Amino acid sequence: MAATAHITPTKPGILVGLTAEAKFIRQVFPHAAIAASGATSAGAKREAARLAACGADCLLSFGLAAGLDPALPAGTIIVPETVLAWGASYVCDPTLRHILGSGQASSVGGSLLHSDHVVLDAGEKATLFAQSGSTALDMESGFLARAAADAGLPFAVLRVVCDPATRTLPPVAGAVLSPDGGLNIKALLGSLLRKPTQIPALMALGKDASLAHKAMQNFLQQQRTLQAFARLAN
Repeated sequence: MAATAHITPTKPGILVGLTAEAKFIRQVFPHAAIAASGATSAGAKREAARLAACGADCLLSFGLAAGLDPALPAGTIIVPETVLAWGASYVCDPTLRHILGSGQASSVGGSLLHSDHVVLDAGEKATLFAQSGSTALDMESGFLARAAADAGLPFAVLRVVCDPATRTLPPVAGAVLSPDGGLNIKALLGSLLRKPTQIPALMALGKDASLAHKAMQNFLQQQRTLQAFARLAN
């Protein structure tokens, strides 16, 4: 689906997966409309539609992504050219991509794959990479891309690889988020008590998440020095 021509936007609506990501992005975009999906398909669909109807003049997707390309380590910045979802290819707006940092040595492009479920297994990641050729996947950008297309709004994505393609996540990683995108401590402790062998894999995931957070923080700090990004953010 082709992007439509438009003037440079200044009122972004931003979709993330987790409340922690929303708090982080709020520091960069203090005046933007920001919504968290709670890392669920229903939440992503609902919040993407809400952002498209809130008066924003562009839609952005920020946050973590699961790596599909085995060459990309945790902390890799993704500014995709397209989002693949439900058999459709949604073209990210080139002006917004440039503002977000596409073409820089520290970011990669390509396509981002949407998933309606959490992908934990490295084997499934390998299959999805072979089928799509996408660099990474997330659970929000497809809904955001479709909402943008329906509303006639430009959109773009800035994601960072958290778990690389070769890493299989422990089952607890897919079961500990609360409906609002926070951490369900009771579910976390219960899962670990039932299967304590998950702890080393969970610690590895924590290390990857820390790398991803620092990489996104450093990248956005660099982008904030650029006039076009500052204009969009403020």
